[in-house]
Amino acid sequence: MASACGGTAEAGRSHVTIPGMEMWHNPSCSKCAGARQSLDAARVPYRLRAYLEQPPSAEELAEVLRRLDARPWDVCRLGERAAVERGMADWPRDEASVPRWIEAMVAAPELIQRPILLLDDGGAVVGRTPEALTDAVRRAATTD
Repeated sequence: MASACGGTAEAGRSHVTIPGMEMWHNPSCSKCAGARQSLDAARVPYRLRAYLEQPPSAEELAEVLRRLDARPWDVCRLGERAAVERGMADWPRDEASVPRWIEAMVAAPELIQRPILLLDDGGAVVGRTPEALTDAVRRAATTD
C-alpha cells in the first residue's frame, strides 16, 4: 500500500505531487508506526516521505502549515536538541517571526512534529492521536 516518494530533483530534494495521502514520517517513531497501522487497517492508500532524509523546502513547509492552519511553533518539537541549542522556546511567536521558525525547521527537520498526513482534500493533520487518525481516515474516504 505505502510507497516511497520519488520525483524530480529541486535543489537536491526529491518530491512530486501525486494523488493520495502523503505521510511525513520518521521510521523510528512509534507514533508514525501507529499511524501507518491505522491507515493500513482502514485500507487507506498513502505514500511515505521520510522527511529527515527528504527534508522539505521552506516553501513546502509553509504550504503544509497553511494546510494544517497552524503556525511553525505549533508543530515544532521544542524538546529536540536543535531547538534547545537555538533557544527556540524563547523565540517570538508572531507573524514577523514565522520565516525564522521555518528556516530553523528546514535546517533541522527533526524539529518538525510527526507524523504529518497531507490529505487529498487539501488539508492536513498531525496524526499523533487516535482522533486525528480517525479524522484523516474519514476525510480520505470522502475523497475516493
